[in-house]
Amino acid sequence: MSRVLILSITIMTLCFSCKQAEAQGEMQVVTSEEMKELLAIEDIQLVDVRTPGEYEEGYIANFQNIDFMSPTFDEDILKLDKEKPVILYCKSGGRSARCAKKMVEAGFVKVYDLEGGITKWIHNGNDVVRSN
Repeated sequence: MSRVLILSITIMTLCFSCKQAEAQGEMQVVTSEEMKELLAIEDIQLVDVRTPGEYEEGYIANFQNIDFMSPTFDEDILKLDKEKPVILYCKSGGRSARCAKKMVEAGFVKVYDLEGGITKWIHNGNDVVRSN
């Protein structure tokens, strides 16, 4: 009898964990190629989380700048649609990973983080917009 009880508790715990993870959203690191595919097939919110100075040095087309270091960052990301997927990037992946975690905790359903940030994007031969 105790085996049945333990099995039942284990199954209920797994089901609860799955539902909880589903409710919290999902974060996935994507390569430059995967990001290009996502941009071609999905309606996605695009966010560069670098400082305005870094953004002015060059950015990926159609991304908006929401500075991760800004004191209003937490309020700024909440202006985005939580039901729509989001792609994030920074210089090398550190800030965007922290931002992705915050966004999932805030209830965003699908958050993508560009692997290696804009540095790897450029290294892979992809274009950036220059403000100069």
